[in-house]
Amino acid sequence: MKSHVERLPVDSSRQIPEREPIRPRSSLQHGSKVQESTFWKPFKKLSAKIALYATVLVICLYSLFPIYWMIISSLRPAERLFLDTSLVFWPPDLTSYVSLFRQTNYIVNFLNSALMAVATITVSLVLSAFVAYGATRLRFRGKTMLVASMLFAYMFPPLMLAIPMAAAFRTIGLTDTLWGLLIAHLAISLPLAVWLLWGFFKSMPFDLEEAAMVDGCSQFEAFIKVVLPLSAPGLITVAIFSFLLSWADYVFALILIMSDQRKTLPVALQSLLGAHDLRWGEVLAGASLIALPLFVIFIFCYRYFVAGLSAGAVKG
Repeated sequence: MKSHVERLPVDSSRQIPEREPIRPRSSLQHGSKVQESTFWKPFKKLSAKIALYATVLVICLYSLFPIYWMIISSLRPAERLFLDTSLVFWPPDLTSYVSLFRQTNYIVNFLNSALMAVATITVSLVLSAFVAYGATRLRFRGKTMLVASMLFAYMFPPLMLAIPMAAAFRTIGLTDTLWGLLIAHLAISLPLAVWLLWGFFKSMPFDLEEAAMVDGCSQFEAFIKVVLPLSAPGLITVAIFSFLLSWADYVFALILIMSDQRKTLPVALQSLLGAHDLRWGEVLAGASLIALPLFVIFIFCYRYFVAGLSAGAVKG
């Protein structure tokens, strides 16, 4: 039997489109693009570095130029203070500094500020170290809430805290005393110190203390001999913050201290700004002397300061 297969008519007018042959990319074009990318790559890196350095330079100028202008203006003669705008001049004039020491009780005010700063650093370090260590090693309910609530005081401006403190100190006899000013400084420095050391101790492994206790140390001895030496960057950071908050305080010292013999430097410097006599040369000289210890401390301790801030933010 023969099978019949029907053939469909073929339309001769319809043509199948021919596909274009795939042409391989020439090695010449590929090589030119690679050469172009390698040619522009160093320029991109150089432009990124230039932009970074320019940004850092602008930020440094914005931050340091007012301080430089304050220092250099304090070394100008009084008659040229508002007339001379040169950035560099010679020789310097120390008349404003001499007048500052003659017209104010600067030595006594400096000793008051130094005493308050040292006392604030000492008490803040001792109390914050024990509180932060207990919050990280002891187990009790609400310890995280307790540490977080200590920063509640920073939600309010210092003036709102100084006025109730002045009323409370008046009832207990701490008005116009350095003890009352010390308590006020601790109210703003101690919560921040506890919060910084809490993050630092939290990142420190407990295995180090366990090894010390296996060797015969108690937990208190392990804290003193092991934890505190390893926490030196955090302790230095707390000391710097406490010094800054106490040394540059103006609101608490203005409200709580009335007598001239107990005034600190910022409040004593404000007395030079009278209603009719503005001694800008002496004010700039006093402000330069107030800022001098801050520069010295930061220059020698900035490495520990940065290490303490970064270590508390990393969990171990």
